[in-house]
Amino acid sequence: MPEVDRYKQGTPCWVDLSSTDIEVSKRFYSDLFGWELDAMDAGPGMTYYMARLKGRFVAGMMQQMPDAPEGMPSYWANYLAVDSADDAAERAVAAGGTLLFPPDSVPNGGGQIFFASDPTGAQIGFWEAGSHPGSGLVNEPGTMIWNELQTNDVPKALAFYEAVTGCTSKTRPAGGRVDYTDLVVDGRAVAGALKLPIEGLSPFWMTYFSVVDVDQTVGYAVELGGHVIVPAFDVPGVGRMGVLMDPAGAAFSIMTGLSA
Repeated sequence: MPEVDRYKQGTPCWVDLSSTDIEVSKRFYSDLFGWELDAMDAGPGMTYYMARLKGRFVAGMMQQMPDAPEGMPSYWANYLAVDSADDAAERAVAAGGTLLFPPDSVPNGGGQIFFASDPTGAQIGFWEAGSHPGSGLVNEPGTMIWNELQTNDVPKALAFYEAVTGCTSKTRPAGGRVDYTDLVVDGRAVAGALKLPIEGLSPFWMTYFSVVDVDQTVGYAVELGGHVIVPAFDVPGVGRMGVLMDPAGAAFSIMTGLSA
């Protein structure tokens, strides 16, 4: 169902943007996806913007933190739902991960959050829901439709996520491409993992947003100041997709599924 009020542990539940130029990012995504942005206090001098579609929160964004390493680019962070942030953080360390930001509560009882680096180096957020379950609308144009780990050691990474969240995995051939692995929760594929397609890249999680027409959206993104990383292409049995970079430098993917 497109509307979601609760996420099972191990399921991607939220994405947010850390931007080097939040004003540019706000304009770009509001125009591209039709988002309405609600400003929320995020501490001294910081504002967190919650993006809405059809009255539901679908993503977040904020200016890059002042203490971010020099030269850090804009990026989309992905979050996995957990039942207990404290317990999941302990499992993450035991499974070979590195805590980047320990469990902490967000304002107004929204939930608890922590960030970790998996054993292959990909950064991932974990979210224990309070009043905010995560994305309230998914798989609709302008909302999150898929989340994908790209890493140099898929088995090593999978062992980490399975240990932390209890998900399972299933690897399948992907046509002429490398094998593709689904992360599975309660029998349903909730995310993907594959070996990095380009040598030299650091492992990362890619965010996919649903759109009505990939080619049209690619063109509009360029008009708005974005850049094309990978032109629109078809994936047999999956749909059509493309990879873009927003004007502030964050990479993301767009996708139209076969049923769209």
